[in-house]
Amino acid sequence: MRLLVTHNLLGKWAAHYLSRKLQQFSANSTRPFVLGLPTGSTPLYMYQELVQLYRQGKISFKNVITFNMDEYVGLPQGHPQSYAHYMHTNFFDHVDIPKQNIHILDGNAKDLEAECNHFEQKIAACGGMDIIFGGVGEDGHIAFNEPGSSLNSETRVKTLNYSTIVANSRFFNHDLAQTPQLALTMGIKTILSSKEVVILAQGIKKARAVCQAIEGAISSICPITALQQHNKVVIACDDLATYELKVKTMRYFEDIHDEYSALLNQLTNNVSITAHKI
Repeated sequence: MRLLVTHNLLGKWAAHYLSRKLQQFSANSTRPFVLGLPTGSTPLYMYQELVQLYRQGKISFKNVITFNMDEYVGLPQGHPQSYAHYMHTNFFDHVDIPKQNIHILDGNAKDLEAECNHFEQKIAACGGMDIIFGGVGEDGHIAFNEPGSSLNSETRVKTLNYSTIVANSRFFNHDLAQTPQLALTMGIKTILSSKEVVILAQGIKKARAVCQAIEGAISSICPITALQQHNKVVIACDDLATYELKVKTMRYFEDIHDEYSALLNQLTNNVSITAHKI
């Protein structure tokens, strides 16, 4: 596991890191790049930067296939709080990704279990995800895998914890009756099956989860700790999200010079970064 402190460049670093991975992969119509994507407030800056890179002609998504982490159950199609609406509004509608390459779980499917199984099958048919970006909740949840979730879970229907429902109610006029109580989500095993995992964390409220992810024991009570079992994970965060970590932990990761820190140094020093369409 790798920790990268991006200071105030979290979204920009994530976008340029993905751009670099796409460039290195050299995707084409017969060999597409398979990408897992999140929603939420933290990835917004990444999507904004990716759209800018696309508008500048520096990146293309024509040969990219995407799978989104999760979706609410039961929201009407086009509901402004659905994750499908979020993705199209903030990203998909502004780039050149083919509609057929976008995969978002259908929270209105007649058979929700069949929808989840089909989603897993589609990921497998693509050869698995090349990289997945995600966020983390204050309690360490990833996607809708909340505390207590099986570390061996795959895409499934998930009953949301009451605290999650209350927290989400702010998006539904603080009305619990309007707030979804079920969601479809990639499982922890599904996320771990990606060849690479990038977790974005921002703010003091995420500090405890970041600390547990890096210094804590693996436990279903803090789902993000399962990422310790993956062979290529980076947690990219701002300064505030590191406030619970030990000083020696911080010093250790600060002394590592690799592809993650090299890109960050380029962005910090405003060095021109080449990106090519794929």
